Amino acid sequence: MSVDVRLATDDDRDRWNDYVEQSPQGTLCHELEALRVQADHADATLHPLVGFKGQEPVGIFPVFEIDKRIVTTVFSPPPRLRVPYLGPAFLNMAKLKQRKRERRRQRFMDGCFEWIESELCPKYGHVRTSTAVTDSRPFKWNAYDATPKYTYAVDLTPPADDLLLTFSSDARRNITTTDDDAYEIDVGDEAAIRSIHEQVRSRYESQGIDFDVPVEFVLDLADRSQNGHVRPYTLSVDGEFVGGILALEYGDTTGRWMGGVRPDADVDVPTNDLLDWAIMEDGLERGIETYDLVGADTRRINRYKAKFNPELRTYYGLEYGSWGMRAVASVYDSVK
Repeated sequence: MSVDVRLATDDDRDRWNDYVEQSPQGTLCHELEALRVQADHADATLHPLVGFKGQEPVGIFPVFEIDKRIVTTVFSPPPRLRVPYLGPAFLNMAKLKQRKRERRRQRFMDGCFEWIESELCPKYGHVRTSTAVTDSRPFKWNAYDATPKYTYAVDLTPPADDLLLTFSSDARRNITTTDDDAYEIDVGDEAAIRSIHEQVRSRYESQGIDFDVPVEFVLDLADRSQNGHVRPYTLSVDGEFVGGILALEYGDTTGRWMGGVRPDADVDVPTNDLLDWAIMEDGLERGIETYDLVGADTRRINRYKAKFNPELRTYYGLEYGSWGMRAVASVYDSVK
């Protein structure tokens, strides 16, 4: 029996978040409300594709259509918003043997690409998968070039004391010897999100890097997420904001989305070590299993992230289109 791929019906959309929750590849940004927020702020048209084998769902694939000067492009996730992962998410595959699993996954992806080509006929496409997508071949067999990308993930299943022992000596020292009375860490609200966003924007622009993520996108994502959370962790000294990290939490994973930049304030407090540890401690207390440090492709930053003894994980950047279209599309942050 073949896999039927279609644009999600109203009934499919009612069940969409259940599909996300069931899929190993599902993330907060796959949820329907989060997809709508992305479409709104990317000025894109959302096409949520879903595939069935008979009555059984086998996959979802949210695709964003963006028209630029009569040229159609497709993305997942959309550009400029710095959503870490999206792309396809598969369901009901684990029970299958390898041959059947590959065949079903390939038929679902072929059906998605056939729908995209017949309905949208894009000149350019870019997809960034989650780390749970371990096979890029369905894309390569449909004329996409695959580039492996990397991130770090900290295992939060050991007890806190055992986890600390795996960190580098300077990380342990910074976390365990800093006077608790010298700082305060909170999980904040809208004001905290705005403070972290402004600090990140300022830091990027000081380095000559565009930061086009609207703060309203982050606020809308935090407000409208159904089953995940945008958690703004802030560190203050003497009541003044020093630094923060926006964490994306979904299921058993929390991720270091935005923030953690070098603070401007001249304080004798290891700000980012303490913030990262606060997120990990919070996760340990609430049964979170993984802390995704979101990114391991920047040599300078990796030195910091590696001190938490993380596991290296792979995801994929996938690109479709002629050389000329790729050159034009390189203005988008999501394909750099």
